[in-house]
Amino acid sequence: MKYDEAVAWLYASQLHGIKLGLENIRRLAEALRIDLAEHMAPTFLHVAGTNGKGSVCALIDACCRAAGVRTGLFTSPHLVTFRERIRLDGKMIGEADVAEGLTKIRSLASDWDHAPTFFEITTALALAWFQANDAEVVVLETGMGGRLDATNIVSPAVCVLTPVDLDHQQWLGQSLPEIAREKAGILKPGVPAISAPQADEVRAVFDEVARQQGTKLEYITAPMEGFEIALAGSHQPWNAALAARALFLAGVSVPQEAIARGLREVSWPGRFQQIQERFVIDGAHNPAAVRRLALTWREVYGDKRASLVLGILRDKDVRGVCEALLPIAGRILAVPVPNPRSATPQEICKAIGQIAPRQECIAVRDLPAAIRIAQSMERRTLITGSLFLAGEALAFFEAQPAPERSSQ
Repeated sequence: MKYDEAVAWLYASQLHGIKLGLENIRRLAEALRIDLAEHMAPTFLHVAGTNGKGSVCALIDACCRAAGVRTGLFTSPHLVTFRERIRLDGKMIGEADVAEGLTKIRSLASDWDHAPTFFEITTALALAWFQANDAEVVVLETGMGGRLDATNIVSPAVCVLTPVDLDHQQWLGQSLPEIAREKAGILKPGVPAISAPQADEVRAVFDEVARQQGTKLEYITAPMEGFEIALAGSHQPWNAALAARALFLAGVSVPQEAIARGLREVSWPGRFQQIQERFVIDGAHNPAAVRRLALTWREVYGDKRASLVLGILRDKDVRGVCEALLPIAGRILAVPVPNPRSATPQEICKAIGQIAPRQECIAVRDLPAAIRIAQSMERRTLITGSLFLAGEALAFFEAQPAPERSSQ
């Protein structure tokens, strides 16, 4: 298969839905001869949580690369191209490597009774490519949860837990303790673990699972100070402290000057990303992340309100996202997200009207039309509510083709 054919086949695998479990990924790893033995595999840093996973992964990756360590980075979802998910030394996996890898996986799994899912295939592709290209360290972000996530077949040098909040409740549970237990499923016997500060009910679960696993679990108690961090927001020094401690516990040698350079040069698109003169793009998509976004907006722009271009998936907490954004909102332009699960602009405006009847909300047919309206207004504009919308916005501003579509 060529690249376009290969990713078309991969996206078609989304019809198999989301199936949490490790049987298929283990079978794929065996078929692809991925060596996961601790003495043969790269040094894995395994990262789970609800919010901040991507930022922490990007910070770890940047610090490792600044130290000259050959570093693989696996994250999800992508914003514009599938290739963003799999990087080595900061460079995306090549189209030819994607095509070759997916062709091999399709052949291997063609007669399986239970076809592998999109995320299982993507995880297997990444692990095989990192192995083939001699990655020394691999920063591995879970897709969802942790216990039954496809990434949980590795033997990590350290387990990293970012802040846990409500998201993906239909898969992970309706309460914080239930979700925390799924996230804590990445903890392994004897493997050191480090966590961001957590709500008391989350910490109670983490501590219980750590005891059961015989794992020493630490918590970050202070943000990193004295370093310039390229990512905006008062939460990023906490993420930086988590990243630096994770590297130490994993035994990855990164001198302080490399940590300083990595924090100063790190890039994580679609997360409070300022583009052109008056636009900010952020993929926050649950109430906790959006509250943090609103705080960062105030830290950067003070009391100035934003023109909001807002798109949200219907299976997210639409009302909660809207409530968290209202304190910084001027005019709101509701748009569809390029995803089958999108809430309609009318549904978003209805939710806003129920919360704040006097808040102006305009249903707009698509993102380009909303951007044109926003460009005619004086306020700075914040495009948010979904990573899929963030990807569409980046493609628009950078004059790239529309993002390769994915529901995961």
